[in-house]
Amino acid sequence: MISPAIAVSTVDYHTGGQPIRIVVDGAPVIPGATAAERRHHALNTPQIDAFRTFLCWEPRGHADMYGCYLFPADTEGFPADTESADFSAVFFHADGYPPSCGHGTMALGVFAVESGMVDAPDDGVTTVTIDVPAGRAIARVRKAGGVVTGVWLDKGASYPVALAVPVRLETDSFVVDLAFSGALFACVPADAFGLSVEPKHAASLAELGQEIRTVLNEGATERHPHDERLDGVFGVVFYDDLGDTENGPHQRIVNVFNNGWIDRSPCGSATGARLALLAQSGRLAAGSQLMQESIVGTRFTARALPLPLDPHPHAIGAEIEGLAHRTGEHVFPLDPRDPLASGFLLR
Repeated sequence: MISPAIAVSTVDYHTGGQPIRIVVDGAPVIPGATAAERRHHALNTPQIDAFRTFLCWEPRGHADMYGCYLFPADTEGFPADTESADFSAVFFHADGYPPSCGHGTMALGVFAVESGMVDAPDDGVTTVTIDVPAGRAIARVRKAGGVVTGVWLDKGASYPVALAVPVRLETDSFVVDLAFSGALFACVPADAFGLSVEPKHAASLAELGQEIRTVLNEGATERHPHDERLDGVFGVVFYDDLGDTENGPHQRIVNVFNNGWIDRSPCGSATGARLALLAQSGRLAAGSQLMQESIVGTRFTARALPLPLDPHPHAIGAEIEGLAHRTGEHVFPLDPRDPLASGFLLR
């Protein structure tokens, strides 16, 4: 349990509708020289994990809440001449500790610039470098007239894995395309099920996505070629094809992940997966960009970058632009009389 003397201060942001609660004071003491070590300790120490449920679960949060702790930059794992990051972060959500978080990285970049944690000119682009458990994450934040007007996420390699993979449910048979972008995603048009990516269909898409993910992960083929920790389909991406803008394809997507969770944002990783599939199909011409909408109407724009040294023949780099906004500042005291101090979830 958490000490009743604590009070945790946070600054909350959302990126394209997906929330993140940034802990600025009162975080637990988590040992380790790297973000990966700290994540391991948080994951395996009940007294530390209680902070996660305290901040993420009801009644202070909800089943889809994300958060993060901030620490000094990693001190191990880099050559001696490597420039240190600006800081490190350990992400968490209602179900655990993801090793990376695209929307969280974008929000942290904006927070670091807006709070003065990282110096930034009133006009121009500032690179914010963050050590996270999965490695080093980069957010590039643009300011104009002293105001943040955009943030870019530079993702690693994204590439197609398999096309037209058959899936059979009790009532449907269809095919999905698999692509890797930090995790494995299964992509399928929503109209294959008579649905569209709109809030009125959110519950149906969540249920269907969870069912598809379960069926795919019961198979023996959804394996990452190099890292068994990345085995299995992480998310099912439903999409509506909205034609083309003058700059390139326009789509609306929703990523259904974990146990039927829905990403409110266009999802950086899912955007990378769609970008890779569109590039391989020839739909994404050189120099064009993908306009990616979310189920709530927020937008990312994404461009494919060449990765000549990547061993996968169809690998691309994904450059994704969006914006994060501050939603609130909070102080969460712990009332020792509260029987729900550690929180609860109904979903």
